[in-house]
Amino acid sequence: MQLRYNFRVYPTVGQQRSLAQAFGCARVVFNDALAIRQQAFREGRRVSDAELSKLLTESKKTPQRLWLAEVSAVVLQQALADLNTAYRNFFGSVTGARKGGKVAPPRFRSRKDNRQAIRFTKNARFAVTAGRKLRLPKIGDVAVRWSRDLPSDPSSVTLVKDAAGRYFASFVVEVDEQPLPVSDSEVGIDLGLTTFAVLSSGKTIDNPRFLRRAERTLRKAQQMLSCKEKGGKNRAKARVKVARAHARVADTRRDWAHKQSTMIIRDNQAVFVEDLCVKGLARTRLAKSVHDAGWGMFIRMLEEKAARYGRAFLKVDRFFPSSRLCSVCGVVSGKKPLHVREWSCVCGAVHDRDLNAAMNIHAAGRAEWLNACGGAVSPAA
Repeated sequence: MQLRYNFRVYPTVGQQRSLAQAFGCARVVFNDALAIRQQAFREGRRVSDAELSKLLTESKKTPQRLWLAEVSAVVLQQALADLNTAYRNFFGSVTGARKGGKVAPPRFRSRKDNRQAIRFTKNARFAVTAGRKLRLPKIGDVAVRWSRDLPSDPSSVTLVKDAAGRYFASFVVEVDEQPLPVSDSEVGIDLGLTTFAVLSSGKTIDNPRFLRRAERTLRKAQQMLSCKEKGGKNRAKARVKVARAHARVADTRRDWAHKQSTMIIRDNQAVFVEDLCVKGLARTRLAKSVHDAGWGMFIRMLEEKAARYGRAFLKVDRFFPSSRLCSVCGVVSGKKPLHVREWSCVCGAVHDRDLNAAMNIHAAGRAEWLNACGGAVSPAA
């Protein structure tokens, strides 16, 4: 399986200029190719990937695009590959061949985009030098802060500049699965806002609310930004401060989610969660809290780590009445508003709303998991 390893890089001033030039060239190539495709669509004809590549080679010889030859050709070809991928995803979404949410058609890139990126493949002959620097064609040896070693030779590296002005190198490497020792424990997880997660074992994970805790700092930074004159250097500096404050919150949330998901995967042989419609919940009055919780990122981490470490992972249908089903007798009661945290069943059992839901998710997920594996779901007579 393939994984990405991200590292912070610190290019010199000259290398930052070279990277800015490469970002700009890749953006121009992408926009030119998109304009050609849109024009061809209006004229009722089709432009193939090979034709776009040939047009790129010819444009580098014209006076208007002569400066494209100053950057690595691989970067420009990868910009075309990104456009082709965007169109494939769009058409796959329209025809129903692609799973997931609807994908919009590709749009033109702007120099003011929060994220700028270029990609080097093996054809570019990038390398990690003996001095542990990243050697990139027509850019030079870039200093990298290695937090860990790469498990194998990378097939590609993406240089990214985020909204906060930070630079990152993202390596794509091939890794082998690393199954963990078999565990007798299984767990169902009910995600929430008051408490981030309640496990069927009875353990709870508090909601850290990273965005809420940083709101005061973010509000001050945003107020300072709004006071600056548009187009001025002070406004650009204030914008970077706002971006850094948001990046600090996002990094903290991601680090916390990695630690929690790793702990759950390490301790349990099977993990079951509810298939939440996060996009729909983010349109409600709880939108800020839903985004702050980061449920989608957390569930994705659980799924990816389960696949890597030989654990079972399964999502329970989002319409499963986990909060209304009695985990003792199996009776489904009426709807319960969010403020109802405890309720009593007709059988006499008193349930904590979240713990009962986690136990029901565990039971439903385990039944579906055993059924998929060919096991016996119903107890023997």
